[in-house]
Amino acid sequence: MVLLIFGTLELAFTINSGFAGSRSAANLSNTIAAGSSSRQWVWQNRLPQGNTLQDFSYINTNDGFAVGARGTILKTTDGGNNWELIADATEDDLYGVSFTDSNIGTVVGNFGAILRTTDAGNHWTVQREGVSDVLFGVSFTDANNGTAVGSDGLILRTTNGGTNWNQQTSGTSNVLNDVFFTDTNNGTAVGENGTILRTTNGGTNWVPQTSNTTNNLNGVSFADVNAGTVVGSNSTILRTTDGGKHWVPQNSPIPSDLHEVAFTDLNTGTAIGPVGLIIRTTDGGSSWSPQTSGTLQILYGVSFANANNGIIVGFAGEILTTTDGGSSWVIQSHGTTQTLYGVSFIDVNTGTSVGAGGTVLRTTDGGGAWVSQNSGTTNQLNEVVLTDANTGTAVGEGGTIVRTTDGGNKWNGQVSGTANLLFGLSFVDTNTGAAVGAEGTIVKTTDGGAHWQPQTSGTSNFLFGVSFTDVNTGTAVGLGGTILRTTNGGSSWDPQTSGTSVPLHGVAFRDTNTGTAVGNSGTILRTTDGGNHWGPQTSNTTDHLWDVSFSDINNGTAVGEGGTIVRTTNGGTTWTADFSGTFNILYDVSFTDANMGTVVGDIGTILRTTGSGPTPTPTPRATPSPRPRPTPAPRP
Repeated sequence: MVLLIFGTLELAFTINSGFAGSRSAANLSNTIAAGSSSRQWVWQNRLPQGNTLQDFSYINTNDGFAVGARGTILKTTDGGNNWELIADATEDDLYGVSFTDSNIGTVVGNFGAILRTTDAGNHWTVQREGVSDVLFGVSFTDANNGTAVGSDGLILRTTNGGTNWNQQTSGTSNVLNDVFFTDTNNGTAVGENGTILRTTNGGTNWVPQTSNTTNNLNGVSFADVNAGTVVGSNSTILRTTDGGKHWVPQNSPIPSDLHEVAFTDLNTGTAIGPVGLIIRTTDGGSSWSPQTSGTLQILYGVSFANANNGIIVGFAGEILTTTDGGSSWVIQSHGTTQTLYGVSFIDVNTGTSVGAGGTVLRTTDGGGAWVSQNSGTTNQLNEVVLTDANTGTAVGEGGTIVRTTDGGNKWNGQVSGTANLLFGLSFVDTNTGAAVGAEGTIVKTTDGGAHWQPQTSGTSNFLFGVSFTDVNTGTAVGLGGTILRTTNGGSSWDPQTSGTSVPLHGVAFRDTNTGTAVGNSGTILRTTDGGNHWGPQTSNTTDHLWDVSFSDINNGTAVGEGGTIVRTTNGGTTWTADFSGTFNILYDVSFTDANMGTVVGDIGTILRTTGSGPTPTPTPRATPSPRPRPTPAPRP
C-alpha cells in the first residue's frame, strides 16, 4: 500500500480531508502567533501533527479544541474534518481543556499552566505558569466559574474567569486526575488510590466519598447533578445516581485501563483506553459494548457534542471522529508512527527517510508528500544517504544494506559481509562510500555497493557516525568519545583525542579540515585542523544530541532528545536553541542550504523548516510524564 503524507514547505498549508472509512488526513492550517520568529518548524508527519493529545472539549457539533504535549492546541470548526494548529501559546505540556462556548475556554497543564482565550483561540492569556505543580483537569460551567485539579491534591477555583485563582482545601495529597461540575456549586474530582471528592458549594468544602477501590481513577462525567460515571485503571467503572453517596461498580467488556469517559445524557456514554479501546453504553452502564476504533493507539481524551457526534484524541496525535454514536469511527490523523532514524536530501525537494521495520519514505516536493516505498527488509534502517535524485543507500540492523538506483522504486539488498548493526553511512560519490557500526565495524565500497570490504578500525567500540569529504579522507565517531581518522580511504584508521568519554553519535565535515561531532549530554566538538585538535563548544543543552548537519562551514544544526534542535550560523562559536514544537526524540537532520532543512525522529516525526535564522527559546524544562506515553528505545 502506498501511504501518502501531505504537507507543504509553507507556514500555512492544506491537506486532503478525511472521509468515512479512509485513512486520509484531515485538513490542516498552521497558525503562527504574531511577532514570532521567521524560523518555524512545520509538521510533515504525522498530520495534523504528531504530539500526543491528552484532552478534547466539544462545544457543539462543529467547534472543538484539543490539547497535548509541548503546548499543542488544535482547533476544529467543522466537526474534526479540518484542524488549525495554534502555535506559540506555551511550551508546557497541556492535559486539560474546557470551553463554555465557541470563544471562551481554558487549558491547564504542566508547571501549573493555566491559559485563557476569549476569542476562539486566536489569542491566549497566561493566567498561571512556572510553578512546580501540575494541573490535569479543568471544568467550567460558565464564563466565570471554573475549577482545576492536579498534583498533590491541588484544587484551584476561579469565579471571575481566571483573573484570580484561589486554592481550596481538598483534604488529600493524592494526585487528582479529573474534575466535572454540573453547575456552579456541584462538582466531583477523582484521582489516585480510588479518590473521589464531592462539593455542593462550589468547593468551599470538599467531602471524600467511598469508592470501594484503590485503583487510580482517571476520568469522571456527570449527566446531571446526581447521575455520574467514573473510570480508571484495571477496568474500573463506577456509577452513581445519588450524587456519589453510593458508587456501584459496573463491568467492562474488555479487561483494560480506562482513561476517560463522556456522557451526553443519563443513558448514553463512551469510555476509552489503550490500544484503541472504545466502549459504549446506551443504558446508563448496565451494559457496555466495545466499538471498532480502527486504531491501536492509546486514547486519552473523549468529548461528545450530543449522543451522535464525538471526537477522541490520543497518542501520537491520533484523532477519531464519529457522527453516529460510534457505530463508525473515522481516523482523521494520518502518517506512519514508525520511528525514523535517518534522513537525506539531495536538493530542496528530493529526500528519503528510513527507520524502524524497514520503513522508507520518499519525497520529491520538499515533504509536501511523503510516499512509502518497499525497502525489501523488515530490519531497522538507521541511516540513508542520497548521492543524486535516483541513487541512494541505507544501512541498518543485522548488517543490512539496501540500494536504489531509480529513486526508490526498487531497493535491492547488498552483501555487507557483516551481521553487526550498522549505524552510520557516508558517500562521496555514487560509487565510494563507507558504513560503520557495532564492535568497531567499518565496511567500504568503491563500486556502489556491488562489493563491501571490511576495514580494520582498531577499536571494539560501537561506531555511530561517519563523514567522508573525499575518497581518502574520513572521520568516524562512537562510544567512549571515540574518534577515528583516515587519510588513505580507510586502509588505516588512526585514533584522535576527543577530550571526552561520552558517546559521540554524529559527525559532519564540510571540508578536509573542518568538522563537528555531537554526542551525549549536549556535547559538541569542533576541529579546524582535520582532528589534530578537537575543542568543546557550548551547546546550551544537556540533552543527548544524535546527529548534526552543516550546509556550509558556518551554518549547522544538531538534533537530539526532548525535541532538541540547536543551530549555529558562525561555525559553532554560538549555538542557539530552536523551538521544535515537540518533545519527541529527533535522530537525524539534513540541510541542503542555510535555510532548508528536515529533521526526523521518534513516532514518525518529520519536521521541516524554511526559516533563515535561529529562534532563541528558553532552555527546555524537565517534564514529568504522569500519564503513560510509550516511547521507542533510542539507538545504543
